Amino acid sequence: MPNTVRNEFDHAHWQARLDELRAEHHVPGATLAVLTGGEIHELASGVLHRGTGVEATTDSVFQLGSIAKVYTAALVLGLAEEGRLDLDVPVIEVLPEFATVDPEATKTITTRQLLSHTSGLTCDFIEDTGRGDDCLAKYVEAARGVALDCPPGSAASYSSVGYNVLGRIVEVLTGLTWDDALRERIAGPLGLTETMTLPEEALRFRVAMGHLGQDPEPTEAWDLLPRSAGPFGRVLATAGDVVRFARMLLDGNAVDGSRVLAEETVAAMRHREVEVPDKWTLGSDGWGLGLSIHDWDGVPGFGHNGSSIGQRSYLRVVPGAGMAFALLTNHGTTDRLYTTLSRELLGELAGVRVPAEFAPPLSPPSVDVAPFAGTYRREGVIITVTETDGKLRFVYEFADAIKDIAPPIEAELVPVSDHVFAGTNPMSGDDWMPVLFSKLPDGTEYCYTSMRVAPKIA
Repeated sequence: MPNTVRNEFDHAHWQARLDELRAEHHVPGATLAVLTGGEIHELASGVLHRGTGVEATTDSVFQLGSIAKVYTAALVLGLAEEGRLDLDVPVIEVLPEFATVDPEATKTITTRQLLSHTSGLTCDFIEDTGRGDDCLAKYVEAARGVALDCPPGSAASYSSVGYNVLGRIVEVLTGLTWDDALRERIAGPLGLTETMTLPEEALRFRVAMGHLGQDPEPTEAWDLLPRSAGPFGRVLATAGDVVRFARMLLDGNAVDGSRVLAEETVAAMRHREVEVPDKWTLGSDGWGLGLSIHDWDGVPGFGHNGSSIGQRSYLRVVPGAGMAFALLTNHGTTDRLYTTLSRELLGELAGVRVPAEFAPPLSPPSVDVAPFAGTYRREGVIITVTETDGKLRFVYEFADAIKDIAPPIEAELVPVSDHVFAGTNPMSGDDWMPVLFSKLPDGTEYCYTSMRVAPKIA
């Protein structure tokens, strides 16, 4: 049965919980915005930078990481609504310069597949193509030689490359840069005065610095992403502005009631396009058009997560309750803070019962693990799985252009089922990360981690 829903927002209670949980989980600073009862409530806790001691306030700006994909999706769906784009025609009909290493895949990949992470395009390809207005055009050209994760339509594999292609489609159809299109078509109409895309725009605001480590220290760099990463990972905003944007995803309206997207368009964004095998990393059951789709014990919702160097962001929306919240933090491992706080917020303000956290059973099943041993490879990542005495060891190493971005992740894998395993995640303390093994329709074996397909190569 659903939880009892409180009709009012107890500001003092939630401020206390944010303060307590932030301190408990060693997060230097966090901001929270909650939409409930038609009103947006904003809270802040801690500091933006441990080195300077600058206080976090509700008007503080954080990096949203991959939540930027939701903004890009809204731009694309707006163009489709205007009849300027058919989601189901091949991308090359809109963007003739688009290509992949597979000529047949190039002919078939659609905008809908890009939006729903089913195009087969990979994720972790970052290319600094400069600061010019042509950076996205150059990125799409550079990505032509990057291997696919899987054939188009064969699996859901999270793709940042696909969202940069979407960003370039926006540029071609509007005649604007992606940054200007977001400003003119989304941020401006919605009154998002604390939302931006370029680092120099953030200088006008109180800006959060990322932190890493158990005793959090400021990161050496504020941001590692080039301008070309905008459509998949570079939106900067306050928590309040994120929730104001999310409110538009409920009914398509701006605060003043003016129409930004049609109700049918936001409904299409929230429609489940594809199921996902990993239902734990985001706590979601599938992908819509730019949104992770959730089913909390029969209560539907949607959202997205994001991360940048030393910062993490979370967005969740429950349409039936008219409730949404955004949590922005300046620490690289804040999932424990999010998990506890979101469980309480969703339960008390939306009647949502969140499923138990992912973990192996007390008595793991007996599984023949030998077939899963091997080397798996996708752009930016090499996964090595070895078997000793019936147990699997997992090593996740960064490669290619992101080779030195972080040390390898190593874990012993504990069976959850005959193809799902749990590994202790060193990035988040006691949490467990899901590791899945399966086959594509063509018989290719793959390892599925972080919502991405890595084919077996040896």
